[in-house]
Amino acid sequence: MPPRITALTGHMLRRTMPRPSLDDACTKIIATVGPACDDPHQIEELIEAGVDVFRINTAHGNREQHETVLARIRNASKKCGFPVGVLLDLAGPKIRLGQLHQDPLVCHEGMRITFVRQATGRSDEVTSTYDQLIEELQPGDRVMLADGTVSLRVESVQQDRAECVVTGGGSVRSRQGINLPGVQLSVPALLPRDIENAIWAAENEIDFISLSFVRSPEDVQQLKELLDKHGSSALVIAKIEKPEALDQLEEIVDKADGVMVARGDLGVEIDVAKTPVAQKRIIRVCREKMKPVIVATQMLESMHTNTRPTRAEASDVANAILDGADACMLSGETAIGDHPALAVATMSRIMTCTEQELMRNPHRKHQLNCRVHPITSAVTQAATHVAESIEAKLIVIATRSGNTAWVNSQSRSRIPTIGASESLHTLRRMNLLWGIKPLESRHLEDTSTFIDQMCRWGREHTNLQQNDHIVFVTGTGVVDKAHNLMIVHTVDEKSSVDDE
Repeated sequence: MPPRITALTGHMLRRTMPRPSLDDACTKIIATVGPACDDPHQIEELIEAGVDVFRINTAHGNREQHETVLARIRNASKKCGFPVGVLLDLAGPKIRLGQLHQDPLVCHEGMRITFVRQATGRSDEVTSTYDQLIEELQPGDRVMLADGTVSLRVESVQQDRAECVVTGGGSVRSRQGINLPGVQLSVPALLPRDIENAIWAAENEIDFISLSFVRSPEDVQQLKELLDKHGSSALVIAKIEKPEALDQLEEIVDKADGVMVARGDLGVEIDVAKTPVAQKRIIRVCREKMKPVIVATQMLESMHTNTRPTRAEASDVANAILDGADACMLSGETAIGDHPALAVATMSRIMTCTEQELMRNPHRKHQLNCRVHPITSAVTQAATHVAESIEAKLIVIATRSGNTAWVNSQSRSRIPTIGASESLHTLRRMNLLWGIKPLESRHLEDTSTFIDQMCRWGREHTNLQQNDHIVFVTGTGVVDKAHNLMIVHTVDEKSSVDDE
């Protein structure tokens, strides 16, 4: 069933049912916060439209702005009663153009463009944010500007300048990105500003931290050690956007807590024709290793200005879901677009329709998850099988860390699933897990009270009826740190919507 969304004034969108709702899409939605949606009311509107995780992009803005946005997200989350997660995106070694003398600069094919160390006032001479750029370029290297809009070929390199010729024309603006396909850079994965931002994220209990331009598993390990040193349990998301990362994909996925297919830079760093196949490979490896995977960049690009996506964009979102993506991310569509909430609601509709087909053909693999106790993994998978066999209306998983819900998420069960926890931190982290609806409960220790609470919630917020079945996964304490109790509960007439 699609999410019940009612159109109000303009493009404001509100649900007729509070979140979490079993009508929500199983695939999670990540939305980037920017000038188009950083007002408190706009953030609330995006939560109501279906956002599960907000992304703060540290490539733009300053610390004061990021603090303001985080506070607004947390306040909106409380107001909406939904534990939305936050992902801090570290900029990493992204190389950008400096300030252009002529902005924008129109580059014609055959035109000469020279990289220099300091701006001279000439329109055909440009600078970069990477001090070592000239030293690391060689004649014949390719240079891509503005996500591949303009392409250059290095003709000659001298001590203080690198002369290039335009091989693909277009227009560029100040501070747009520079990509160097095939060039081995010495720049570290974590720059000083990334370290500062990661520490700030740790101090503010941010849920997910993504690392840009990962080239090796050691890059991921370095960030994990930094976060551990500062007492953070944030999940580290490795962004795959370099050919070096594809060369060590399995090792990077093993080391990371999750992965993002960052198609913007990836499609510039490798042949754009190879990007769809690379995306499918990344998703496949993540599914095999039971790691959440996010597909990002230009998913609903035309909704920057339009009120509906192209058919190709709708198919792009659907195919990512059918391939096994846990989440899809909106970037400019929400950060600077004209219709942020409508873009979220549209993505949610596409997800819901696609998942109906996915449920008919799940193609699931059952395997143990090394993140959790093997008993927990086995019991959780058995509970999913039982729930589907008896056509249960709901699966409820009691979890403190979210790892048990992680196991269930990988099964892609067609049964709506609640991840219940007393930890707000865990509830927010579960927003990246496919199909898991986070719900607060402070009765995990008391199985009888916990079951009663879930039945009451189901009757109040879903179509749960008397004699319907709910499958619970919880613990007994018989095995330390293991969820070793599976309960099949039949809803009786005593379950009510009264206060607990």
